[in-house]
Amino acid sequence: MARTPAWGIGLAAGLAAPFGIYVLMLLLGSVPYFQRLFMYAHKFNTSFWHDLDKPEYWGFATNQVTPFSINTADGETLYSWHVLPLRTYLRHESRLQSQKGGFCADVTSAESFKILKDDPEARLIIYFHGNAGHIAQAVRPDAYHTLTDTSDYHLLAIDYRGFGKSTGTPTENGLIHDGVAAVSWAMDVAGIPSDRIVIMGQSLGTAVTSGVAEHFAMQGVEFAGIILIAGFSDMQTLLSSYTAAGFIPILSPIRTIPPLLRFLHRFILDKWKSTDRLANVVSTTRNRLRLTLIHAKDDLEIPCHESDALFKCASSATMGEELDDDQFGVWKEGKTTRKQDGSFVSVATAKPDIVIRQELVRYGGHNGIMLSSQVALAVLRSFEPGTEKPPVAA
Repeated sequence: MARTPAWGIGLAAGLAAPFGIYVLMLLLGSVPYFQRLFMYAHKFNTSFWHDLDKPEYWGFATNQVTPFSINTADGETLYSWHVLPLRTYLRHESRLQSQKGGFCADVTSAESFKILKDDPEARLIIYFHGNAGHIAQAVRPDAYHTLTDTSDYHLLAIDYRGFGKSTGTPTENGLIHDGVAAVSWAMDVAGIPSDRIVIMGQSLGTAVTSGVAEHFAMQGVEFAGIILIAGFSDMQTLLSSYTAAGFIPILSPIRTIPPLLRFLHRFILDKWKSTDRLANVVSTTRNRLRLTLIHAKDDLEIPCHESDALFKCASSATMGEELDDDQFGVWKEGKTTRKQDGSFVSVATAKPDIVIRQELVRYGGHNGIMLSSQVALAVLRSFEPGTEKPPVAA
């Protein structure tokens, strides 16, 4: 019998190794602890060499950012940042610089908090970040700069339970509780009414935002705006096409085996059904809704067609009948302005005062889109009445 050459054995081993690792990761993913570790990636951050209590490291002015904590109803402590808009900071610069820096154990004693609470016209963006990292990881501080450097809007950002310096372990219900706690702090402690609050999420944060919006919609609370950037319809659908970091496939290699894919879906613990939640938000709106969906065409992690699903679900909730995919496509085309670079804007309106806007931009990727003008404009449209008109075709 002929012996297999050494190079053949090496080649076979080289081909088998990635497959073996992939199968091992799938098996580990069926264990709740590892599944949530992989899904939320909350343990992967740079807090061991970044001091989050010194926001000046990320280019903020002295005491422009106040690190503090928010307590949740179920006993967790969420590490948070309150970022002052630069123009507001400039008006109170000497007062702010005289304040002790670093983490503030009693945020109500901070000058920045007093400035927020005492301003009857103050407007606040509450931002929910994506998975992995911490409150100041990667592009996040740059996004805070983008939203506060040239506006009059305050910004509140939190680390979910288990992320960064926050206590606890992440779960779907837990993260929604965290988002509710942040909004409740803004309304009940800082005294900002909901019509002067925009809730915004990116990636995983869009699912948190949708859950928070649904929670408050059921209580009749309506926000100035809800903005979802690089969102997804639900976790099962997402994992069938998602690539971590833009190149590591999750379940996409087995999409060609539907029975196996359906079997694996049964093990997903946190479903994150944002489509259902947005439909509930739309259907329970009593007065006003500004819902904006933004996605980059070159997003390599979450395909931009995921925002199509969110738009369809939200828009369908305003109709008296359910349209199939072809019928909805025709209906949507009549609401869409297309541009030469392949980007588009679709705007659906309904009574009483509902505006649902989907914007596909050409560039930005998964994270860099947070720095785009489209995101800043979405905030402006939410806060400024009468600015939701569809754009003119390019």
